[in-house]
Amino acid sequence: MTHEPGEAYDGVAMVSSPDATAEVGVRLRGAFQPIDGRFHWYGRLASDSVVSERFSSGTTVTLSTPHGSAAGRLSDVDPWGRFRVTGVGRPPF
Repeated sequence: MTHEPGEAYDGVAMVSSPDATAEVGVRLRGAFQPIDGRFHWYGRLASDSVVSERFSSGTTVTLSTPHGSAAGRLSDVDPWGRFRVTGVGRPPF
């Protein structure tokens, strides 16, 4: 699968909340949604014991990459221990 520039990022990001910060690998994707006229981005944080200890599902976080920062929300953890992260608006990549 190919992605347009600016629609995907695979690399390292800093995830932070008022209570915690951690560096973690991420896979992020996104697309403009014409129904609401906004860019929706989403992805998974790599399985990481530090992230699992410091963050929980439902936490609002700031995700920062070398390309920018954006607010997102952590949600379900998959069977491999990876948090899902979603955001709306300018993405962190």
